[in-house]
Amino acid sequence: MDIISQLQEQANSIALIALNTFGTLQRDAPPVRLSPNYPEPPANPSEETINITEQPKTMSAALVQAAKKFDALIAALPLEGGEEAQLKRIAELQAENELVGLELQKQLEAAEQELKLVQALFSQASDNCLNLKKPD
Repeated sequence: MDIISQLQEQANSIALIALNTFGTLQRDAPPVRLSPNYPEPPANPSEETINITEQPKTMSAALVQAAKKFDALIAALPLEGGEEAQLKRIAELQAENELVGLELQKQLEAAEQELKLVQALFSQASDNCLNLKKPD
């Protein structure tokens, strides 16, 4: 997998971790009293397996780890002599692409000619079979 694809995967991973973190924190947050005029909110009965103090630390550590991996991938990007060298490389790649495109176009034209020939031969063979003629 190339480095750009790895960066995209890591960005998606960071987004997923952040989404899960926010959702989990919102879901597992203890109830809060909105006003002194309201009664104390009831305790959440499903807290027996959830460690509310450790969960944010674990999730934030995972988010930081993913961000560090993303930074490492950014640092691994090639920086070949600045913008001028990159523009030169782009021009070279575009020229190479043009040559390959021309070659592919020639091959396509040759394949189309061969297809027409095969279709003509098939048509002639099917006509001969339908007319029960012997081939010339």
